Amino acid sequence: MTRKDFTVHPAIRTFACLALAAGAAAAAAQTAEPATPRNVLQLSASGSTQVQQDLLVLTLAVTQEGQDAAGVQTQLRQALDAALAEARRDAAVEQMEVRTGSFGIQPRYGKEGAITGWQGRAELVLSGRDFARITGAAGRIRSMAISQVAFDLSRQAREKAESQAQGEAIEAFKTRASELAKGFGFSGYSLREVSVSSHEASPGPRPRMLAMAAKGAAYEADASVPVEAGKAQVEVTVSGSVQLR
Repeated sequence: MTRKDFTVHPAIRTFACLALAAGAAAAAAQTAEPATPRNVLQLSASGSTQVQQDLLVLTLAVTQEGQDAAGVQTQLRQALDAALAEARRDAAVEQMEVRTGSFGIQPRYGKEGAITGWQGRAELVLSGRDFARITGAAGRIRSMAISQVAFDLSRQAREKAESQAQGEAIEAFKTRASELAKGFGFSGYSLREVSVSSHEASPGPRPRMLAMAAKGAAYEADASVPVEAGKAQVEVTVSGSVQLR
């Protein structure tokens, strides 16, 4: 029998070598440890500012009780309609805005679980930046009493305060990053990732005290309710990581 010789084409031989090399590289990549970032520093810095609260939120409410659900609802509606008619006289955009709050009735139960009557509550909310206008309107409303007085920051005041506090936080973050980089023997740093968050802290329980003191004043004709806003502290925190270099 005559022996036949076979010759492998050079291109096929090269392809086989490449395939083996690729397979070896893939296997090495699967077993290799993931690269751990080195010389990365985590830090945070904050900036804060105090700003006068310029938004008053005043809630008036009325409660009614009776044996008939429809009757209680009618009484609540009448009280709310009267309060709305009075408040709308002084309504003005951003200065005093008028809106209704919660409105609802629920049954009262006796010892044996049977319904013995109904009780309901309706609310009217006055809010805005003109304190005198709001408290004056509340003092003239006879069908509702003040149940809560609260203060807040308007959108414009909050944005201005956050911008100032944010600038302080960013500068503090940059200063601290530079100082730490030099302290660890590096010439500088570069940002890897950063996040910004804001927080607002209001004064103590002043609104509840004012609401209790002002409750009786709502029944005096043309009597403004005394209110006094405090200051809110707006704080912005900048946190993240930097690459020391």
